[in-house]
Parts: sequence; structure tokens; C-alpha cells
Amino acid sequence: MDFQNRIADFLRQWSLQADGLPLHTHAACLLPVLHGGQPAMLKLSTGDDERRAGAVLRWWDGDGAVQVLAASPDDDVLLLERVISVRSLTGLSRLDEAGDAAATRILCAVAAHLHAARPMAPALPPLSDCFAALAAAAPLHGGVFSDCHGVARELLTAPQDIVVLHGDLHHENVLDGGARGWLAIDPKGYVGERGFDFANVLCNPDAAMATAPGRLDRQVALIAREAGLDRARLLAWVAAWAGLSAAWHLEDGTPPETALAVARIALAALA
Repeated sequence: MDFQNRIADFLRQWSLQADGLPLHTHAACLLPVLHGGQPAMLKLSTGDDERRAGAVLRWWDGDGAVQVLAASPDDDVLLLERVISVRSLTGLSRLDEAGDAAATRILCAVAAHLHAARPMAPALPPLSDCFAALAAAAPLHGGVFSDCHGVARELLTAPQDIVVLHGDLHHENVLDGGARGWLAIDPKGYVGERGFDFANVLCNPDAAMATAPGRLDRQVALIAREAGLDRARLLAWVAAWAGLSAAWHLEDGTPPETALAVARIALAALA
């Protein structure tokens, strides 16, 4: 069944009314809808990581993340709380240095909710599964890729503080939920070291900020303090993540320069 037919099927099944045009991504289709007169989002997924999002979001049960209102048996179709944000963390970060710090504190607070211990965690793949692209890029391209792969291998061999990870936590994946607070969307769903979830924060909200002189050092110190992380180990996760991001860019045929620049900054700070 194609997306159009499946959308029509679930509009009927869950008594929904379309409230906008569908948005297609590489692995999902999202349609704004009304559910009992309230805004919601219908999400149909094709990729495994998108399907895992349903299990993770249901497990979080609205604590620091959008609420799942309904789900198909295999989580490939979700009806989600729709957040209509007025404020954005990207906009806050771009105001000035104080705004950038405030946005990072919000991201740390959201991560604390997501990482909180809960019973009956869903079955999820290990974080090491995420790093196949970097392992393949290291012998092919050497240099920064090899350095980042070495750092990643050490981290993954002896992980600490294991939690259910969002997997793609950054400024655009945390929305202003008003009275509900700031809420995460679009988790990838892995199990691994808690520090990993903060690495992508430091590669965002844009290339200019991520590579601005002194910014990475300030943000690492802030996150280490707010989240109770070791500064050097957090820097190592930044290097590992940035190398992985660069490897993904190569696979996708997109420019890896920003990710490589962040990786070099993190590696230099580690040295």
C-alpha cells in the first residue's frame, strides 16, 4: 500500500482530519492532522530507525518528548502530539553568547528527562551499530577519519553510564511545547553511553557557530557542568560523532567540511 492509500486508511481508522500538506523525508511521510479538534501529526515510516522512534517515544510517555497518541502494532504509523512552536532553540542560540548558553542548558534539561531510569526499556540496537560508516571511511581516507575512528573505538569498547539514547539530539529536534515545556522529536533509538547524546549539540545550530573560535570549549565546559559529564570524555564523543557525521556526508555525496572542522577542533582540544 502506498503512502496516499495508507494515509487515507489511518485518517478513517483514527477519525482524523487533514490539516495541511504532507511532508516527505527519505524514510517517512508526515501529515498535520486534527484529532478531536486538536493538532496532531500522522507519521508513516519506512526505515528501521524511524520505526524504533515509536517504541522509544511510547516508552518516554511524554516526559521530555512528544506524546504518542496512537500507534500501529509495529510502530510504523504513529499519531503524535503536534507542537506548534513560537520559540526555537536555533533562534535563541543565534541571539548572542548568553542565548547560546541558554539553549544548551535547555537541551541538557531535556536530555536529563530522556535519560532518566524507567522500567521495561524497549529492545534497541547498541550504539556501536551507528559507527559502521566511520569504520569504513577510516582506512579509505585516513587523517581525521582515522583519528576519529580511533577515539570512537576506545569509547565504544569501554562504555560508561548506559542509557536509552535519543541518537540525534540537537537544536532543531527539541521544540517549544509551551506549558508542556521543551519536547524532543525524531529519536533514532540506540542504547549506549549517555555522553554520546550531547555530541551533536556541539555541531549545531549551524556551521558558523559550531566552528567559531572558542565556542566549542565554552559549550563543552557548560555541558560538562550541566549534565555531570567528564570534559575530556565529552570532547572525545564530539570527535567521534563529527567523524561519523563526515563519513555519512561522504556516503550521501554531500560536503563533509563542517563536520571535519568540528572534528579537528575537538581532536586538538583532546591533545
